[in-house]
This record gives sequence, structure tokens and C-alpha cells, in this order.
Amino acid sequence: MLSNKSIIFKAVPDGYPVAGEHMELVTKEIDIENFSLADGDILVKNHYMSLDPYMRGKMRHSYVKYFTPAYEIGQVLDGLGTAIVVKSNNKKYQVGDYYIGLIGWEEYSHIPANVVSASFEILAKAISKSKVPESYFLGLLGMPGMSDYVVLNKIGQPKKGETIFITAASGAVGQVVGQIAKIKGLRVIGSAGDYSKIKYLEELKFDEAFNYKTCNTDEKLKELCPNGIDIYFDNVGGEILDIVLNHLNNFARVVACGMISQYNTNDHYGVKNIFQVIKKCLLIQGFIVTDHLQEIESFQKEKGECKLKYKEDIVEGIQNAPQAFVNIFTGKNFGKLIVKIC
Repeated sequence: MLSNKSIIFKAVPDGYPVAGEHMELVTKEIDIENFSLADGDILVKNHYMSLDPYMRGKMRHSYVKYFTPAYEIGQVLDGLGTAIVVKSNNKKYQVGDYYIGLIGWEEYSHIPANVVSASFEILAKAISKSKVPESYFLGLLGMPGMSDYVVLNKIGQPKKGETIFITAASGAVGQVVGQIAKIKGLRVIGSAGDYSKIKYLEELKFDEAFNYKTCNTDEKLKELCPNGIDIYFDNVGGEILDIVLNHLNNFARVVACGMISQYNTNDHYGVKNIFQVIKKCLLIQGFIVTDHLQEIESFQKEKGECKLKYKEDIVEGIQNAPQAFVNIFTGKNFGKLIVKIC
């Protein structure tokens, strides 16, 4: 018998989630040898787990509609992770194979057949052949990387010489979008929330970067983007989106990747400058990255050919996942947030 630490969903937060109040550590025992698996199921030992802002949307009552199912009170939270198969009743997975897909916030997870079938088998097979860290398959070579590849090209439609502005630019997605935009010949402007993050953006060769907490964003964009903005890669939403609308050029594209400023409030910011969409013929488009999985092979090939820098923020131990998750919303993480489970 082995111990299996896990994090369960304890209560629906009204505002910012709190470790211990809304997420709770529990320890149970697991008997791998005698663990019963239905046809197609696997049992995995979890290695790394991705913590992402979208998970806040799953911390809701089940009757509230969203693009992904709600977490269930009293049940283990889930997220995207990498793992090793320790027991299998699935023809596609043998003991010792890598698995990338939905796992629990726990040390060992039972993965039912329907979840296994939706896993990222192509990515899992690539791990053993790759020279990069396994955790990169949850970031640079995983869903955040897919976000960069798909939406910058499809929605952003970048053209050499254009200007792109990226919020949360040092985060999992922003840091890569900026580097790809530079490769494509764009002028890249980024914002972040502290000095160390701004220094990192300078290391990534962003043309300009500023701390939105210590300056007036409107005035700063007037200074740094005197000829306007052609692509806005929005990870924040709210008031900053409202400000940026006034700085967009005619026919500019807004890639709505996230709205982290709005996830922990019931008093959502009302955008006032929405008439700019008509006046300037703007395109504003959101996306769900899993709708573009058919692009995964071409994405892997292009990313494999790019020499990109990538910063991770790795937290050790599943017991520390709740507080790490909370830190996303207060800007305390720096780079792609990953939990190293074992």
C-alpha cells in the first residue's frame, strides 16, 4: 500500500480562492497491485501538473454554464499533467509509457477509458524522444504553446512591420507570443507587473516593456505606440482592454486569450469604448485551444525548429498546489506555473 496525497474541492469561492478553505489536502492509500481497471483504463503516477487561470472557472456551481465541466465538491481537482503508466488495461498504453492528459491533483490517478481516449498521445510519445525537460510538454510544447501557434497565426494574422501589444507578457503564453512575433518581424510591446518580469522581457528582445502597476497605461501606449497597435494579444481583459481599444489601428485584430482580471469578481468591468469595434472595423476573437488539436503535428514541427527561451515557475509537492494556484491571480508566479508532483 502506498500513500496518495490529493487536493479536493471543498467549497465554491466567492471571489479569490483560498488554500485550505476552498481546496483541501487529504491523504488516502492506494494498492497498485490489486487496483481494479475496467477495459481501456490506466493507472498513472503523476510527474508534473499545469496550473492555469481557466481552472478558476471550474470552481463554480454545476448549474453555471462554462466551456468546461465544473469541479465537484468533495472530489479531487483535475488538470493537465504528465505521468508514467504504472498499470494498464489499455492496448495503447503499456506500463512505463508516458501519458499526457487530464490527471487529478494527486500523486496517483486512475484514468478511465473515456479520458484516456481524449489524451495527447502524440505529445506523450514525443517526451521519450525529446531532449527538453518533460515539464515543457505542459508549456512551450503543450497547450500554452499551441495557443501561441494557432491564434497568433490564425486570428492575429501578423504581418512584418506591424506592432503587437501583449499583456501578462512574461506568462506562459505571453513570453512565447512575443518571441514568435519578433521572429515574424513585428514590433513587440509587452506589459507585466514587476521589475524582474520587465527585465526578462528585455532579455527576450521585446522592443519595449513596461510595468502597468507603476505607470499610466494609456499614457504609456501613447508614448510607445505613436503609430497605433495592429494586434492586441489580450490575457487580462477589463480596464486595460478598454484602454487599448482607443489605441488600435483600423482593421486591428484582438486575440482574446484570457481575462484574468475578471475571474475572481462578480462585478465585471463594463467596456466603455466598444464603439471602436465599429469605427475601426476591428476583429475581436476568442478561442478554446482544444478546438485546434488537428494542428498539433504542424505545431510540434514548427516549435521544434524555433530556438525560444522559456521560463517556468516550478512548485515542489502536490501539497503546495493550492497556494501556488492562488498566486496566479495576485501576480506572484513568474513564467509557466508547474507543480512537480513526484
